[in-house]
Order: sequence, then structure tokens, then C-alpha cells
Amino acid sequence: MTTASTTLLGLALPVTGELTGTWGDVVNASLTNLLDTAIAGTTTLSSDADVTLSTTTLAANQARQSIILWTAGGTATRTITAPAQSKSYVVINATTSSQSIKLVGAGPTAGITVIAGEKCLAAWNGSDFVKLSTFSGAATFSSVTDSGLTSTRVTYAGASGLLQDSANLTFSGTVLGVTGTIAITGALTATLDSTFSSTGALLISKGTTAQQPTPTTGMLRYNTTTSQFEGYSGSSPAWNPVGGASVSNDTSTASNLYPLFASATSGTATTVYTSNANLLYKPSTGELAAMTFNALNGLHVNSQTVSVSCTVATGNSASSVGPITISGGVAVTLNGTARWVVS
Repeated sequence: MTTASTTLLGLALPVTGELTGTWGDVVNASLTNLLDTAIAGTTTLSSDADVTLSTTTLAANQARQSIILWTAGGTATRTITAPAQSKSYVVINATTSSQSIKLVGAGPTAGITVIAGEKCLAAWNGSDFVKLSTFSGAATFSSVTDSGLTSTRVTYAGASGLLQDSANLTFSGTVLGVTGTIAITGALTATLDSTFSSTGALLISKGTTAQQPTPTTGMLRYNTTTSQFEGYSGSSPAWNPVGGASVSNDTSTASNLYPLFASATSGTATTVYTSNANLLYKPSTGELAAMTFNALNGLHVNSQTVSVSCTVATGNSASSVGPITISGGVAVTLNGTARWVVS
């Protein structure tokens, strides 16, 4: 009588009455040793090629082994075909490159993909191989400890999907710390006030006038057309320049300057206008020259004391309502055809 075999692993099923005097040899070679490899044996695949696991009964084979270890170093995804039957494997993709491998059932089935560096437990679910757990796929753990990670650092998927952490990203549970550069490709929304504490500068959005975005009140940007910072106020003109000029008390400039006029008498003046030559001011002497002077209240008021020396240039006339007193050391000079009338 011939020794039979199991349907899944091909282990020996001695028939009653056979193997007299050879029972131990058959059991050791076709049962005990094969069961040992089925539980703890490893099939190492080092060639960069698709492979169909060998299947034999009552003898050693690749498909019976418990562990499939891939060590080839190619780049193309390779397929490992196993018997389409109930069996579990520990699949380790230890490729020396970025190569992925697929474990499929004979037929073939869709199977599973194991990326470079991934280790997973695969099992036959009745129609195909599926992942039960993996270090880089979907899995649920109540607690995971990785001794290669550092406390409070942010973990992320590194090369080939391997989990690693960064010294530049830390998270205490409430505060995210970043020591490098944050690159945001989408919109950033901060629901609380933000603080920038560096000694450098904040680089804000910039563009031409034609590139002004669909506005929202409070927007701030740099306009490369006007070379000015601008903000959107929601009122007309909606986009207003943001900035200002230094103000000082000028008493020394001897040339005529143009007085400035604000567009508002209270709050914030959004526009400042300059006068033309019809209205001039000389800071060094305090002279105000106007092309036309209108006293809207009907009164022209002058001091009764000349306390600062002055000169009336030729071709000009001056008038005062007296009495007039000229302070000591003060002179009124009339040049050429100039006249001064005191009434």
C-alpha cells in the first residue's frame, strides 16, 4: 500500500499496516521535517524574476514554507504565485532597491502588493490572498512601540513607506514646533491670533494690479505695479495703499514746499493730496503764499506788532491795519517799487 498525503500541505498519511520497519523514515522525511518547515521554514527568493512556488507532496517545496523572504534588487514589480488554497504566509520584502512584489493565488488571483521594506501576514480568505496585518498597510493596534522613534517628534512616511521621525517637527500634544520651513500648497486658516517672533521679516503675497484676488475685507498684499503695500478695506477706493511718511517739524528749509491735504478730518485719511504753486509755504521764514486769499468769515486779521524782520520785494505791496509797532531790532524793508500801506 502507498502512503497517502494531506490535501493542503502534502504531509504523509501512512496507511494502516504499511511501513513495517520503515515507519520512522517516512514519518521523519515526509511528516515531521515538512511540518517543521511549514511552521517555521523560510523560502528565500533572490532572483529578480516572477516565480511560481514549487508544490510537491511528501517532499520539501517552496509553497509549504511559513515565510517568504524576497531579497532581489530589481525595480520592476515581481509576482509570486502560490497555490490557491488555504495557507498563511509571513511575506517580507527585503529588496535592496525600491521593488514591490505581489503574492497571488494560482489562476491567477488579484493578490496583494507588498512594497519595498514592508512586512505583512497574508492569508487565503477562500478566494484570494489578503493582508491580515502589515507594518505599512492598514492595521489596527491598541498600542504600538517603536524603539527607533524619539518622544514628541512627529512621525511620517519616509523612503519606501518606512515610518520615521524628524528632529525639525515636534508635537507636545498641544503645540506643534517647526524649526525648518513650512511649505503650504493649499489655503492656511488660523482661527486664533498668530505670532511671528523672528528678527527677520514676513514675506507676504505680491502681484500686479491685474492680479489682485477676489477681495475680502482685511486682505493685505504687495502691489508690484505701484510698488506699494495695499489693503482691501471694502470701501471706495477698495484697494488702498498701506504705509505712511515720516513727519517732522521743519523750520529750516528756505525753499517753497507744497502743503499736504488729507481726504478726511477724522479717523484715517486714505488719500493725501499736495498743493500746486498756487499755495506755497517756506518753513525757514513762516511765509505762506497764496494765489488767492479768501476770508470766509469777512475778517482779515493782522498783528499790531511787527516782531520779525521782513522784506517786501519789488513789484509787491503790503497793507496793515494799525496802529502798528515795530519791535526793536526789527526792520521792514521795501525793495524797488514795493509799497506798505498802514491804515
